Amino acid sequence: MDGLHVAVVERGEGALDVAAALEFVADPRFGGIASFIGRVRDHNVGRSVTGISYDLFVPLALNRFRAIGERALMEVGAPLKLWIAHAKGRLAIGDIAVVVAAGTPHRDEAFRACRLAIEAVKHEAPIWKQEHYVDGDSAWSEGCSLCEEDRAHTHAAHGHGH
Repeated sequence: MDGLHVAVVERGEGALDVAAALEFVADPRFGGIASFIGRVRDHNVGRSVTGISYDLFVPLALNRFRAIGERALMEVGAPLKLWIAHAKGRLAIGDIAVVVAAGTPHRDEAFRACRLAIEAVKHEAPIWKQEHYVDGDSAWSEGCSLCEEDRAHTHAAHGHGH
C-alpha cells in the first residue's frame, strides 16, 4: 500500500508528530481526513497514574501496522492514505502515545478507516503497557493483543467475527 506510513518512535528520539500525520494523509482528491490521538491520562481503573512505559517488539509491531493498513484498504477501498504511529518508552501525563490518521475522498470512509486502524492497533499489536502510579507502585497492564477472548468478543461486536 503506497499511501501507508507506519512508525514506532522511541521517546528519547522525539515525540509523535500529529501535523506530519495530517500532512501525509492530505491529498487534493480527499475531502475527508479523520484522526485519533491517544494521550496518557492521569488515572486508570481508580488509580492515579504518573506516567506509562510502552514496550514494543518493533519489527513485529511494524509488520502488524502494515497488515492493519492493508485490511483498512480492503474494507474501505482506494484511494486511502493511512498513518499509524506509536510511541515507545516512558511517557508522562499528556504525552501522545498513538496517532492514527486516514485520508479519503469522503468523511465516511475516513472515519471507518481511522476507527478500524486504531481498534486493530489496540487489540492486535504487540504493545505492552506499564503504568506508573502516584504511590510509587507500577504494574504491567494485560494487553488486549494477548487476550484472545477479548479480541474475539470485540471483533464479533463490531461485525468482524473470524
